[in-house]
Amino acid sequence: MYTLLPLTLALFAGLMLSRVTKKFNLPAVTAYLVAGILIGPFCIGALDVPGLGFNSLDQVHGFNLLSEVALGFIAFTMGNEFRLDALKKTGKKAVIIAIFQAIVATLFVDLALYGVHCLMPDKLPLSAVLTLGAIATATAPAATLMVVKQYKADGPLTKMLLPVVALDDMVGLVVFAVSFGIAKSLELHQIDPASIIIDPILEVVCSLAMGAIIGWAFHFIEQFFHSRSKRMSISVMFVFLAVALSQLEFDLGANIKLVFSPLLVCMAMGTVFCNLCDFSEELMDRIDRWTGPLMVLFFVLSGCDLDFKVFSDWAIIVVGVVYIIFRSLGKIYGAKLSAKMTKCDPTIQKYLGITLLPQAGVSLGMSLTAMALPIAGPIIRNVALFAVLVYELVGPLLTRIALEKAGEIKERPLTEREIAKLQKENNEKTAV
Repeated sequence: MYTLLPLTLALFAGLMLSRVTKKFNLPAVTAYLVAGILIGPFCIGALDVPGLGFNSLDQVHGFNLLSEVALGFIAFTMGNEFRLDALKKTGKKAVIIAIFQAIVATLFVDLALYGVHCLMPDKLPLSAVLTLGAIATATAPAATLMVVKQYKADGPLTKMLLPVVALDDMVGLVVFAVSFGIAKSLELHQIDPASIIIDPILEVVCSLAMGAIIGWAFHFIEQFFHSRSKRMSISVMFVFLAVALSQLEFDLGANIKLVFSPLLVCMAMGTVFCNLCDFSEELMDRIDRWTGPLMVLFFVLSGCDLDFKVFSDWAIIVVGVVYIIFRSLGKIYGAKLSAKMTKCDPTIQKYLGITLLPQAGVSLGMSLTAMALPIAGPIIRNVALFAVLVYELVGPLLTRIALEKAGEIKERPLTEREIAKLQKENNEKTAV
């Protein structure tokens, strides 16, 4: 009972709060995150009443499987943005922008935090500077995609944004693996070329290969089923399979470890399937409807997981503020310069960087890996948590504003019920 009650409350709180934020024209993502904070272990959950919210972070982490599956569906949907016909128009530009803005964000954060390191080296070691610079590359695909879908955004900016966000995490994984390898060498006083060069290349290549094979198998098997319900069930099964297989790890010896990225595996699966299957768009639309409650739970649980203990150390707040400011500048100016170099639409040059600010799951995953650093690990984790808290609450709103300013969020047509209500109000006014 006490397993289902918190989940029920999570859904209820997220959905009800979304009605409140709608009045202020805020994205639903923000409502779900705030709902998570309210019923999490640092608010209502702190009352320690069984079933009334989440009483501890361990209880929240007990539902990590839901979050992993939700990210799998998000990545699978992102694969839909890599259709060959669309790539012919935006592919080259998206690759250049994704790489350039990620590297610029890393450089901005590295340089700024190096200055902080020089001022207080005992609070911020050089290994933390390098690792946080790499974490700055990551963008939250879930929050971005949720805002795009909620407002049905469409146009040049949206068409560029989605593939850039998907590629951004691929670039981020490579940059992080290299920077983390160097940081580990600094702390342990030993250089390990395998962890710096071979591991990140293996992770990206093997993840894409695994996803491509699963995507082909998905297309092959779905041809034996013709009803919508069975094709939907097959889709869910293959996303589950991709998430499960991406948890595999292989020790290849010589300090080389093969791991897979769930995001890249599911994204590659979605890309291959969408380019092979004739009715993939219809199927994607049906999956979006099926996964609605799962996405609400994902964001509410993300809100529950935000640890407010990070505010207890002034040094973390200082480093976090510097990180947020310079990562934001790096993303905005990196995207603007690269969009200008590739001769993108003026709206893309102006607003793309702002839409790349949200940060969550991928960066937290990187910070968890960084906990292997005995000195810098806790600092990196807390700064990442602080940044995610700010970015997840503000980022979706900024994304909506940018898409609105670019003219890619159209006003929703009134429903028959709303039209009837307006007519009734006008008749009443006329009668008076």
